[in-house]
Amino acid sequence: MAILRFAPSPTGRIHIGNARTAILNWLMAQKTGGQFILRYDDTDVARSKTEHAEAIAADLDWLGIKPARVEYQSKRFDKYHAAAEKLRASGHLYACYESADELDRRRKRQLARHQPPIYDRAALRLTAGDRAMLEAEGRKPHWRFKLDHATVEWTDLIRGPQHIDTATLSDPVLIREDGSYLYTLPSVVDDIEFGITHVIRGEDHVVNAAVQIEITRALGGTIPAYAHHSLLIGSDGAGLSKRLGSLSIGAMRENGLEAMAVVSIAALLGTSDSIHPCADYTELVEGFDLAKLSRAPARFDEAELNHLNAKLLHMLPWNAVRNRLGYGREAFWLAVRGNLEKLSDARAWHEIITGKITPVIAAEDRSFVSDAATSLPAEPWDSTTWKTWTDAVKLASGRKGKQLFMPLRLALTGLDHGPELAALLPLIGRQKAMDRLA
Repeated sequence: MAILRFAPSPTGRIHIGNARTAILNWLMAQKTGGQFILRYDDTDVARSKTEHAEAIAADLDWLGIKPARVEYQSKRFDKYHAAAEKLRASGHLYACYESADELDRRRKRQLARHQPPIYDRAALRLTAGDRAMLEAEGRKPHWRFKLDHATVEWTDLIRGPQHIDTATLSDPVLIREDGSYLYTLPSVVDDIEFGITHVIRGEDHVVNAAVQIEITRALGGTIPAYAHHSLLIGSDGAGLSKRLGSLSIGAMRENGLEAMAVVSIAALLGTSDSIHPCADYTELVEGFDLAKLSRAPARFDEAELNHLNAKLLHMLPWNAVRNRLGYGREAFWLAVRGNLEKLSDARAWHEIITGKITPVIAAEDRSFVSDAATSLPAEPWDSTTWKTWTDAVKLASGRKGKQLFMPLRLALTGLDHGPELAALLPLIGRQKAMDRLA
């Protein structure tokens, strides 16, 4: 029973990349009968907004993700204060007084000397008198975690065996000069307290894993299993960052995409499974396996998502859409669903069937269409009426193929494309058909 968390910062809307991480965590929880926790990383109080948290919750709900519990880091500062004091007492957290400019100049000197631009731990050499003098000048310390400068090893559930020598890293800042926390310490504290067993996230956090493992050990916690998935790139091989606005989950919902189309592509991208529409989570949960995820970047294509959305609609039964449509009957849905890209497209076909249209009848077809009207069978009509009628028209006119069918379609619907007329004709009805043909 895996316990997992999705930890967005409520500073904006989540996009397809965030959603992919959330969905993978949700699938793992469902596969193991475990628990999915939504944890808002909102320690940046100035940038975190309630409306963003509410939007994230709405997006996850639309995607079918139902958290077992919801946590806010902004309500847990006492836990982080206690952990910081424990790290100070054990010598793992130490005060530093360099300004951002001083650190930048130091890094530039290191690079000029062909040295790695990592923090040199100069603050550890400060005496009590040095610190008192710096604080008398008005400087406030930021606090760094003292890494072990050893090789941290773990088996990533996607990337396989990993090892990082923390001597190649700067001691990470955990607490800023103003006393606010960076992501790292609160995340570890929460993972320990919530009993997180698995952390599934993007590969841009691989190095963070080594740091968090050392912090977890220093706090006496249990290290979770890590799984770092590849990041999404565009169909052109470039990153998605410049287009994240249009790729937000909220925008996709507002644009009329189906939630399970988004879920299907997010769950199957970068795996050994083919990308296909899934009507619900059942198939995805049954087939979920982190071992299927490739380390290669996963290519996300909006055109592929739109195509997948259409394929999903084409397979949905009437009961899956009847409450969302609010109009029509099962026969209408079965007639038009194969021609839809988005559910909202059904409205236009409903208007064509039930409303007023402008028939399109070419001058050379007027006589043919008028004569065809006289051959319309009596009601009741069913799926065989179209063939019965067109067989009679064919015999009377000598027309066949496109010359026979296209003028009738244009007269009955005003369009040269659309659902099978065998299904549409009974929905249009004899009187409307007569009016349009006339």
